[in-house]
Amino acid sequence: MTDDGDEHDERAAFLREIRDDTPFAASAPPKSAPPSPHAGHRQRLRTRFAKAGAEALADYELLELLLYRSIPRRDTKPIAKALIARFGSFGAVLGADPARLAEVPGMGRSSALDLKIVAASARLMVRQGIDNRTVLNSWQTVIDYCTAAMAHESREQFRVLYLDKKNGLIADEVQQTGTVDHTPVYPREVLRRSVELHATAIILVHNHPSGDPTPSRADIQMTRKIIEALEPLDITVHDHVIIGKSGHASLKGLGLV
Repeated sequence: MTDDGDEHDERAAFLREIRDDTPFAASAPPKSAPPSPHAGHRQRLRTRFAKAGAEALADYELLELLLYRSIPRRDTKPIAKALIARFGSFGAVLGADPARLAEVPGMGRSSALDLKIVAASARLMVRQGIDNRTVLNSWQTVIDYCTAAMAHESREQFRVLYLDKKNGLIADEVQQTGTVDHTPVYPREVLRRSVELHATAIILVHNHPSGDPTPSRADIQMTRKIIEALEPLDITVHDHVIIGKSGHASLKGLGLV
């Protein structure tokens, strides 16, 4: 028990706390972050982009705007220029390995990952242009998609587009990833997967990290072996396309298959 005096003092103190709004009144509103010293430059870039699109910006300026989302408190112009100087082009920056992107001063793993997300989004947008469509009637879209997916890879990839009897896309799969100048290709694996997917035709695609899409003798021989393996099952090889940074080559268009 407490005596009446103690109880009176506690009640009075409690009532004073209820009436006293000083702690709330004294609380200062949160301070906003000071404006970035580069805000004016970035706003001008945004305004140019909004009015005239990407054509109004140099490649490094578009990259600046992308990097600002990841690095808001730094001047992203020198970082953007350093990236393009190192990798050669805007597309090559987006296609570069994240670890190599992170090596550029001012970058880091987080900002490198953000650029890879942008690259993946661009590939998905182009890829959806060939989904549920007749691939042979959307040939440029196929080339655009394969270029976006493979042109800037540092290692060779061998991918197969599996098609149904209406030449619609069933699946797009990277079958093998090799070295900078070689990818092992197994005709039996292409045959097995074609049968599993009930494909009636395929398109072969691989990249040349050197940038030159000119087919090698090994590319031609490998293509002919796959054609021979699939022929008994009436599975057609429509083409073998080689993707490079400077363009693409079609073995069918060159009369090599």
